[in-house]
Amino acid sequence: MRVVATAGHVDHGKSSLVLALTGTDPDRFEEEKRRGLTIDLGFAHTELPSGAGVSFVDVPGHVRFLRNMLAGVGGVDACLFVVAATEGWKPQSEEHLRILELLGLRHGVIALTKKGLVDDEWLEIATLEVADHVGGTFLDGAPIVAVDSLSGDGLDELRAELDTLVAATPESEDRDRPRLWIDRVFAAKGAGTVVTGTLTGGRLHQDEIVAIEPGGHEARIRSIQTLGSNVERIGAGNRVALNLNGVGHDEIGRGDAVITPGRWRTTDRFDASLDVLAALDHEVSRRGAYAAYIGSRELPVKVRVLGSEALSPGTTGAVRLFLPVELPLLPGDRFVLRESGRDETVAGGEVLDIDPQLRASKAAPDRSIDRVVGERGWIDVDELELLTGERVEPTVGRWVTTPDELAATGDRLLALVDDAGEVGLDLSTLSEPERAVLEEHDEIEVDGALARRAGQIDPFADHPLAADVLAGGFTPDVPADADRNVIRELTRRGILVEREKVVFHSDTIDAAAQVAAELLAADPDGFTVAQFRDRTGASRKFALPLVAELDARGITRRRDDLRIAGPRLPPVG
Repeated sequence: MRVVATAGHVDHGKSSLVLALTGTDPDRFEEEKRRGLTIDLGFAHTELPSGAGVSFVDVPGHVRFLRNMLAGVGGVDACLFVVAATEGWKPQSEEHLRILELLGLRHGVIALTKKGLVDDEWLEIATLEVADHVGGTFLDGAPIVAVDSLSGDGLDELRAELDTLVAATPESEDRDRPRLWIDRVFAAKGAGTVVTGTLTGGRLHQDEIVAIEPGGHEARIRSIQTLGSNVERIGAGNRVALNLNGVGHDEIGRGDAVITPGRWRTTDRFDASLDVLAALDHEVSRRGAYAAYIGSRELPVKVRVLGSEALSPGTTGAVRLFLPVELPLLPGDRFVLRESGRDETVAGGEVLDIDPQLRASKAAPDRSIDRVVGERGWIDVDELELLTGERVEPTVGRWVTTPDELAATGDRLLALVDDAGEVGLDLSTLSEPERAVLEEHDEIEVDGALARRAGQIDPFADHPLAADVLAGGFTPDVPADADRNVIRELTRRGILVEREKVVFHSDTIDAAAQVAAELLAADPDGFTVAQFRDRTGASRKFALPLVAELDARGITRRRDDLRIAGPRLPPVG
């Protein structure tokens, strides 16, 4: 399925042509039918001679309804550009053409309508005039088909050209990131909230949980309809109606986006390229009231030109746009910029960076992955995909960085390891990317929570401090100037045990457990701290921490002033 927008001046017969091609009148409102004037978006679909499907989004042609026109062309694949042979090219024709070009359309067919109201000579002149106006645009060389919607003359030729257009237009890419810009919201009797739009970027399925931004609303897709039929799932590039459960029709509106939770980053500012229309008689600068059209949304924006004060007509530059709400955007999204005060289209562009890191005075945006990574130093591979839409292989662990940053981080970590000395570098002091580099550093070994030079003899295997503490038995004498880092590491390894600021050897704790077992074998009703002190020969300063450690390990349990057997009391001997 391809989605095609009809565009052109008011009264040139767009809606009549869609009706003739599809059998469906895209004008939905009584006022539209009465005035013969398309006010809002209309929709219709048909099957072409080849069997390919095409959905039409019929957009208003009158300048007063330009915002509705812009809401309908955000997700289309191609255009059917309509010019009446009786009236020829109009200013609104020119503006529609420029808008379509600014939005990045590259495929289209031109229909020269009302053929039956002019003679052959006039028709030839009108054809030449249209070809001249589209010269140098994406419609340069596009087929121009003269038709009469009432008699049907030329419709078969137009259908054949539409078939060729559909075959030449690339399919909407499935990137597993569905997004549907809403162009209609209504409450269907017995069904609840229904939204329509053109689905891009991925697939949706029945009963899927989706989010609607801005606002963070969550809803469940109750049912999906396309081309008048219910389906369980739908792919990118289709006109879609979603029946949503969990959100009211008055809570959301045109310009909101249906997305998959967790697959999009919302933003209220972005850097972009901006192509200024050559026909303007003024520059585009930060002064002025602007409205941007993104997807199907119109919103007021503030514009900051990057690298200069203003952009001249016919030039391309970089800008930063500030939005009043956060939208789910990606580099590559297109937008149109209009100046509200002059009520004119001034420019359009492409989103380059949805999360600018540098100040506007220093920013030089492009769509390069290397720039995004370079400005951050380190970035999680999933986060990078959210920001750029591109999936890349991580540099190390789950992180992406530049070769220079990777080398600098490795050198810095090696210096930190050397400065840490025999104790080793505490991994808790490092960031996640730094720990990932350590894991793959050829000159560094990671041992539990510490890192040391690879091949370095373990200084704690037979550390003299452990031997001194063991020699002290139940009354160890730890030097006051003992390195706390050494004690901490020996304790982490289970060689030493620290309880109530007294340090014992683990073998001493085992010996104390045997003393407790012997005392309880002699008197199962329990023993006192004084009895334990007398048996071990330790003073109260050491006896209390020893007994507390036995309690903590479940070797003994306290009952009033006695210690009784715990679940982990060892056998005597």
